Amino acid sequence: MALTLLAAPPATRVDTVVDKLHGAAVRDPYRWLERSDSVEVQAWTRAQNRYLRRHLDEIPGRRWLAERLRRWQETGSLGAPVARGKDKSARLFYTRRAGKQNQPVLYVQRGRTGKDTVLLDVNRMAADGTLALDWWYPSEDGALVAYGISARGDENSTLRVREVATGRDRKDTIARARACSLAWLPDGSGFFYTRYPSKGAVPPGEEQYHRHVFFHRLGTDPAADPKVFGDELPLASWPNVAISPDGRWLGIEVSFGWSKSDIYLLDRRKDGPPLPVVRGRDAIFSLAKVLDDRLYVVSNEGAPRYQLLAVDPKQPAREHWRLILPEGEDTLESVAVARDKLAAVYLRDACSRVRVYDAAGKLVRDIALPTLGTASALRGRHDRRDIYLAFTSFLTPTKVLRHDMETGKTVLWRELVSPVDTSDFAVEQIRYTSKDGTSIPMFLVHKKKWVRDGKNPTLLYGYGGFNVSLTPAFAAWVGPFIERGGVYAVPNLRGGGEYGEAWHRAGMLSRKQNVFDDFAAAAEYLIAQRITSSERLAIAGASNGGLLVAASVVQHPELFKAAVASVPLADMVRYPRLQIARLWIPEYGSPDKPEEFAWLFAYSPYHHVRDGAAYPATLVLSAESDTRVDPMHARKFAARLQTATSGKAPILLRIEGKAGHGAGKPVTKLIEQYLDEFSFLFSELGIEAPRPEKEASL
Repeated sequence: MALTLLAAPPATRVDTVVDKLHGAAVRDPYRWLERSDSVEVQAWTRAQNRYLRRHLDEIPGRRWLAERLRRWQETGSLGAPVARGKDKSARLFYTRRAGKQNQPVLYVQRGRTGKDTVLLDVNRMAADGTLALDWWYPSEDGALVAYGISARGDENSTLRVREVATGRDRKDTIARARACSLAWLPDGSGFFYTRYPSKGAVPPGEEQYHRHVFFHRLGTDPAADPKVFGDELPLASWPNVAISPDGRWLGIEVSFGWSKSDIYLLDRRKDGPPLPVVRGRDAIFSLAKVLDDRLYVVSNEGAPRYQLLAVDPKQPAREHWRLILPEGEDTLESVAVARDKLAAVYLRDACSRVRVYDAAGKLVRDIALPTLGTASALRGRHDRRDIYLAFTSFLTPTKVLRHDMETGKTVLWRELVSPVDTSDFAVEQIRYTSKDGTSIPMFLVHKKKWVRDGKNPTLLYGYGGFNVSLTPAFAAWVGPFIERGGVYAVPNLRGGGEYGEAWHRAGMLSRKQNVFDDFAAAAEYLIAQRITSSERLAIAGASNGGLLVAASVVQHPELFKAAVASVPLADMVRYPRLQIARLWIPEYGSPDKPEEFAWLFAYSPYHHVRDGAAYPATLVLSAESDTRVDPMHARKFAARLQTATSGKAPILLRIEGKAGHGAGKPVTKLIEQYLDEFSFLFSELGIEAPRPEKEASL
């Protein structure tokens, strides 16, 4: 049974600002809600959270749902290992989260069969789980690990260095190391790394940009670390580093959004700055590996589904490049090196294929995978014969496989065992036609025994942007929904990377509306095929996917019964002004340019909410410490929907404390979030959860 409104939502003051932009009058009635530090905004947020609790806490079945969500999350997480060192000193580093742990733990294993030892457990550092291990890089001999920790989901990492033998941290501590890229010198005496400027070093508001490359010698003052590269870069560029095994060549890959990148190379035996290998091309050039005598570069220039090239660092001019793996029908995702062989992960219809080649690019074999699914975290070393990869599917928790590149033998290294039984579930992949005739693939996950009678509660989940591919992953967060007869639908919308750069570009900038059309067409297909009906269909998405949901609610309110928009963008006219959003201008466009403003304003969800329209039940989620998508988007969009809707369906806003965009969120907070999301969806879609006669409050 759908939620019954207990009262009107909290009153929201209207204080309309009208901006004249490129000849258009842009009305903004809730500009004041952009100020997260305002006492009035904070009081309004608390009132919205109280309103949310009054509705969600009374929904029947929350006890069962909470217990099932906890059970599904106990499956845990597992990463593929990174190998360091040689012979008897070789070590494998990897992360694993087990059972009820809030955060993954970093382990080290000596050799192939040695005992696992806990190297870093942030669960012991914060009882509430709000410290997160953001990233980690072992030194070449495996004696040291540089790592980053952040608090409350803000992702603003502090870099530290831990001794593997003692488990103690050295005195080296470097702030402002968000999403750090790091390359150790071969002898472990120091490293190249990326960091951001401290406050006061750049104009206000620019602290989250100016990502530059520095060098740190262990034991020295980080404040004196020399800057190696970056002063000449645009404000919102993104450099990453990699170094050759002999330490001579430092490769720097600089991304400008998700469709363009350059490569620079520093010869450390010579004086002078890093020099461009390729610069200014409208294509991606990605450093797959830097070796002593060659750079492996993955590029989509003239090859939308990507190709692999080899570059001699001593003769890096374009005419000397060698084509190793030409573009094929499948999309090349990643490449690893193991001695004289290459392993490559490809995507075919959003499912992984892994192939082994010799150094000249001749196919040696395909690596058999357990089923159709996703292979990721391909790990290999130039001086080892084996590679590791993580594999998962909708019904398969992560398995880590080790493949011997010489013998062709694949063995199971580690695996997660889920405490839930998925043998009653089935997965299928279908195709449907979008508005302009484009064929779009879509996964459906449901119970084996089901009927296409138009009555199945269905959750349509999408993303569609930033070259991100939605491939099969274990369905822990949506498991209880499927258990109660729900259908989980995941379309591979344009804007993603499933079919290469052409697919990505078909859903970005001036073509962003294609993504929303693809999503609406998926809903129409599900209804036309009697899988569900508009009364039993919900949509969900996060971040760019939250923008997708917000735009879909505004453009097609008649198609959906309910919507969950997590950490969404909603005001596309003002989005670059806050947090790190200037980074996304290459994907969305700039409202400062007349033509691009027209694209953005044409679909900006906040600006297209219509007074008097009957909008579906909508739950909008954000978090106080989100340093990617500012919470102002969620606040303004929810306020506008609450005021405008003529329907009786609830419009709810959930702003979480001590949490951010989602990375590093502790399991306890994830369960609380999913409990609210699925309580809301169960209620709106008419799903009954098992309930004891006297259900205690949670």
